[in-house]
Amino acid sequence: MLQWAIVFLVVAIIAGLLGFSGIAGAATNIAWILFVVGLIVAVVLFLKRSV
Repeated sequence: MLQWAIVFLVVAIIAGLLGFSGIAGAATNIAWILFVVGLIVAVVLFLKRSV
């Protein structure tokens, strides 16, 4: 999950450098959502393992 977030972040950076602000904004939002979901999954799995 976090790997996909990094991929979308890189796409957003490249799109931003090339001037595609719409694509960069969408890719940034997707990267942020994937990062948050991945973080929640990691915390849940950590708590599940520790119990």
